[in-house]
Amino acid sequence: MATLTLTTDAFEDTVSSGITLVDFWADWCGPCKMFAPIYEAASEKNPDIVFGKVDTEAEQALASAAGITSIPTLMAFRDGILVFSQPGALPAPALDEVINAVKSLDMVEVHKKVAEQEAAAAASAQ
Repeated sequence: MATLTLTTDAFEDTVSSGITLVDFWADWCGPCKMFAPIYEAASEKNPDIVFGKVDTEAEQALASAAGITSIPTLMAFRDGILVFSQPGALPAPALDEVINAVKSLDMVEVHKKVAEQEAAAAASAQ
């Protein structure tokens, strides 16, 4: 599966269900260019995952909202929840490890932890 170019308008809908990996990059970034073929190859090997790319120059507001301070940054979402975020170009074996870890997450447990964190944040805000 080819990678998708993600924009601010499509981002939330894209990451809201299933597994989505997002590569935040820029054309002038050397490590981004080194990571691009690794990311593309992973997208071909994993057709069950959505692979998106965000050009941080074209989508500055989205990059800012995502808290991107270094590129490339890889984020993984599962069912709309950010479950992984790391700056730096990953070698292929490390990317495969991230993909396998995200696939094997117990999402019932993840949703439970998110609910607990939201409840704690709400309680401390009062």
